[in-house]
Amino acid sequence: MRRSRARATAPTAPERVRSILAAAHSMTVVCDGLQTEVRRLDGTGAMGRFHLHAPSEEVEVPSGPRIPVRLELTDIAPAPVRDRLRARLTLTGLLGEPYDPQGTQSTCMEFGQAVLEDADGRAFVTLQELEATGLDPMATSEAGLLTHLMDDHRELVPLLLRLVRPLPDGGVLRALPVSIDRYGLTLRLEYPSGHRDVRIPFKTPVNHVDQFGIQMHALASAARRLSHAGHLPA
Repeated sequence: MRRSRARATAPTAPERVRSILAAAHSMTVVCDGLQTEVRRLDGTGAMGRFHLHAPSEEVEVPSGPRIPVRLELTDIAPAPVRDRLRARLTLTGLLGEPYDPQGTQSTCMEFGQAVLEDADGRAFVTLQELEATGLDPMATSEAGLLTHLMDDHRELVPLLLRLVRPLPDGGVLRALPVSIDRYGLTLRLEYPSGHRDVRIPFKTPVNHVDQFGIQMHALASAARRLSHAGHLPA
């Protein structure tokens, strides 16, 4: 069961769904007894192949029975962390005709429901919630930002651990960034017998990807101040 928050410090379920749909490089389409692997979504995301509409909307679709369809997507961490699967997303709905994997036009899909499964549990997201949710400005840049952080600024990770509350206990084998969103950074702490994720929120949510560097600089400065104040060893 997901908890409500008085102040957003992590993405909501609709925001996570929108980010996965926008950043996906592949998905599985299950329709009319056939399973099709759709890869290389050409930067358009999953919704470049399907456009969703509510059952009550008037759209031009072929007459005849509707065909159930299921879109399956996985959210994989770009960083080489332990257990890279971050979430599974399933969208169900109806089509007016069988899905054509060779088609060049976007397929019209009558929306049924979206189910997001991640470390927080299972959440059901409606089309109205998706339409009312803006796309996270970090969604399509996250993979590149995580790779850049790992390759060029790895020294920031142990520094940022000073901001985690409560402080991580002993026995951490390594800490790696596992996700970035408009609200903050998530680090994965790996132990000999498992792992856990810790959130480091930005001071304010990011409204444009260009603000990411400013927020990371602010976090690093805050971590250094803790050390200089004697709260933590340098």
